[in-house]
Amino acid sequence: MSDHEFTRALGYANAALELLKKSSIPPYPQFYELLYTYATGVNPSLNHRINAIFATGNSPSASLAETLYNEFLKSDVNDRMSTVSERMQVRIEAVHSAIDHAMTTANAYSGSLQSAQGDLERDIGPEALKALATRLLAETRRMQDTNRTLEQKLEASREDIASLQRDLDDVRRESLLDPLTKIANRKSFDEGLRAGIAEARQTGGPLCLILIDIDHFKSFNDTYGHQTGDQVLRLVAMTIKSNIKGRDLAARYGGEEFVAILPNTDINGASIVAENVRAAIHGKELLKRSTNEKLGRITASFGIAAFRPSDTAGSLIERADRCLYAAKHAGRNCVVTENTIADLAEAPKTGVSAA
Repeated sequence: MSDHEFTRALGYANAALELLKKSSIPPYPQFYELLYTYATGVNPSLNHRINAIFATGNSPSASLAETLYNEFLKSDVNDRMSTVSERMQVRIEAVHSAIDHAMTTANAYSGSLQSAQGDLERDIGPEALKALATRLLAETRRMQDTNRTLEQKLEASREDIASLQRDLDDVRRESLLDPLTKIANRKSFDEGLRAGIAEARQTGGPLCLILIDIDHFKSFNDTYGHQTGDQVLRLVAMTIKSNIKGRDLAARYGGEEFVAILPNTDINGASIVAENVRAAIHGKELLKRSTNEKLGRITASFGIAAFRPSDTAGSLIERADRCLYAAKHAGRNCVVTENTIADLAEAPKTGVSAA
């Protein structure tokens, strides 16, 4: 974790604790998570609800905090996974039951055949032979009916299991998407970066990481409101996503920060991508939908680091973060790479606002 990321996270933590204290809410983990999430602003619906409560002059109570936590943060992914798991268990038990019945019938049929063989080895009369044939025919038909039933149940199970697999895929995709911007979330980014580093280390190919921070977002959000701020976040997210391709991954890193993982791309190529994204963001004029009021243009700052064989995910992120802060220090609305910093040790680590 870079110094900046640590400082920012600490600020969110202090804000959450202050709200817990102010509202006399017990500092239980779920309530801390609720107000930490509020402090980060990553869940706009939650922030809108809590801001409405504060606007009345009240503060969230412990019971209200629990209600808000269950509504906004208690993910239904686990519940849906449990539902799918239960359906899968029911289907598996049905298959096992059908197979057990078929095996019982098959064993009985095998016993009938062995008994018939013994009868045929003895000298039996025509009537007894006719009765034996009738009995074997009935047993054979019963065996056929059992096999047909088993085939039907297996086919139904196959279709149901395919449906369950689709449900599991949907749940997994949802768990990897940021609900506001509809691009990859932090969890997806972490997985993607680990995979990208493993591949780069194995193949020796290039890998670059771009960190992106919307300039002056907090003041913009405070001036025009959270709904307009959400519009900005969605706009920036879609602009990043539309300017990368192939196996590149765009993700929301947290708050107003985004990230792009570019496998098989060297730092010069990554710089071109970042510059295209920067120009595309700056080229869009934001309008307030309700009034068509022109709110000006958005800008963002970019920091780029290239993978080194000795890198971990943390060290790569930290170097990209230092480049991002160098871009902020250079006046914002620009791209800074490791190649454009004479000495990374001189890049500012603290004292520069992330806004």
